[in-house]
Amino acid sequence: MTDTPLDRIRNFSIIAHIDHGKSTLADRLIQATGGLTAREMTEQVLDNMELEKERGITIKAQTVRLAYKAKDGLDYVLNLMDTPGHVDFAYEVSRSLAACEGSLLVVDASQGVEAQTLANVYQAIDANHEIVPVLNKIDLPAAEPDRVRQQIEDVIGLDASDAVMVSAKSGLNIEGVLEALVTRLPPPTGNRNAPLKALIVDSWYDQYLGVIILIRVKDGSIRKGQKIRMMANGITHPVEQVGVFTPRLVPVDDLGPGEMGYITAAIKTVADIAVGDTITDDRQPATEALPGFKPSVPVVWCGLFPVDADDFEKLRDSLAKLRLNDASFHFEAESSAALGFGYRCGFLGLLHLEIIQERLSREFDLDLIATAPSVVYRLFANDGSMTELHNPADMPDPTKIDHIEEPWIKATIMVPDEYLGSILTLCSERRGVQLDLTYVGNRAMAVYRLPLNEVVFDFYDRLKSVSRGYASFDYAMDAYAEGELVRISILVNQDPVDALSFIAHKSQAERRGRSICEKLKDLIPKQLFKIAIQAAIGGRVIARETIGALSKDVTAKCYGGDISRKRKLLEKQKEGKKRMRQFGKVEIPQSAFLAALKMDA
Repeated sequence: MTDTPLDRIRNFSIIAHIDHGKSTLADRLIQATGGLTAREMTEQVLDNMELEKERGITIKAQTVRLAYKAKDGLDYVLNLMDTPGHVDFAYEVSRSLAACEGSLLVVDASQGVEAQTLANVYQAIDANHEIVPVLNKIDLPAAEPDRVRQQIEDVIGLDASDAVMVSAKSGLNIEGVLEALVTRLPPPTGNRNAPLKALIVDSWYDQYLGVIILIRVKDGSIRKGQKIRMMANGITHPVEQVGVFTPRLVPVDDLGPGEMGYITAAIKTVADIAVGDTITDDRQPATEALPGFKPSVPVVWCGLFPVDADDFEKLRDSLAKLRLNDASFHFEAESSAALGFGYRCGFLGLLHLEIIQERLSREFDLDLIATAPSVVYRLFANDGSMTELHNPADMPDPTKIDHIEEPWIKATIMVPDEYLGSILTLCSERRGVQLDLTYVGNRAMAVYRLPLNEVVFDFYDRLKSVSRGYASFDYAMDAYAEGELVRISILVNQDPVDALSFIAHKSQAERRGRSICEKLKDLIPKQLFKIAIQAAIGGRVIARETIGALSKDVTAKCYGGDISRKRKLLEKQKEGKKRMRQFGKVEIPQSAFLAALKMDA
């Protein structure tokens, strides 16, 4: 393992839009190089999370080491990183690219270049990668390799004349991909005799081995028993195990320059390991650290509260465990009058939020209530100070605020020509500003500036429905800009429900307030008294719905006799209802919270 010359190592990642066949191509490469036996091989072998298999998406970037004997008779070591394609996991992609020298750009030969293809290619170009285009699914009847080749050249500016034609599903021309990796990608550089420098690409918790750290060695070598130091915090640990993924964990003697593998060092918490940090030798440390990565910044925040208050400790432990495996997930404690104690959690996007919620319920068996997702606003007070607002319920009195800034994104939408009109209408409704509109063949590429607040609820679902699933969407954070924003409080029987309060633009406030009141009217069960549901901005009510009282027939047992007997019973009922309306508490069921928070357009 240790005597592989540098020029026989290739480190590469696979990048593509969602569903263009990254994980399937990774399967075929593992199969072709004998990484796993036919019995051990499963569909999407690198997607080892139950959720990944179920949804058919990659969430965590995975790595695998392949041994390949090329046509020139030489043995090569290929280190492959399979990356996610979804916009929410772009952070995983950027980390993987930093550990490699080249990329396979997989493009579906029937669908062509999509928005995420562009985003990932630009990340690879920024990382100075050599890029090999691969046209996948060429065995499909709808495949148009010549058109897609031209599209890659027109849209991305890459020479695609020698793109490798494959079908990852059937295994067609996988040999061509392996040869292209060996002949067209550059080998890594590094010096075995220099002090150890290894980049931490990822880390996760294993209940038997403790923290497993995925590293890419740049200089020097790392072996069992060596005492290493983390350069960011100066913590030292003795190395217990060094190994590679084939994709099984296989221990090796040491890892040299250009190699990718894992180490364990009896580290108990991943909090001690900063992704992007540099590992060096404790006795002969390197003078300066590797550049590392920009820390991930959460763009969407929401509150997670246990349905049963006794589960609060369990929720805290579960979030801490998830944080071990996901450096881009943030959380901090908060409490709510309606929901009790919980956590305010930060995510990279809505899919990220959904995945974390689902993992909490599946892996840790937790019943949770999630508040409406919110973005981070900047509040500028009258005295000139600025605070970041993560939770709409914390918004101070409007008289103390000078102005509010909201985050805007730059969105790239690629869509077939016939759906362009409805896409432009959707973006305009969401306060979008068109920056650019270009055509490649019969596909339009629209570039818009949009407020993140308008995108975060249901923009992606609406985009897919108005384009019948054909539109692809990618975004990057742009800047903060001042906006006319107001906080809308939801009152049930005069009591504010802080978990349902949200911030919206003045122009959308009434529509959104009315929509949530109408929704709650259907969701809150009837009581024996009338319930008023109101949406209010400050002291001004902008929408109201009333849930009628359950009527119990108190005169059912009165047979005949004087009308005054019945009247007496009805009056008594009236008095009781009046008293109930004053003191009655309305319990909002969890299902009502969840349904109300799934906003409709």
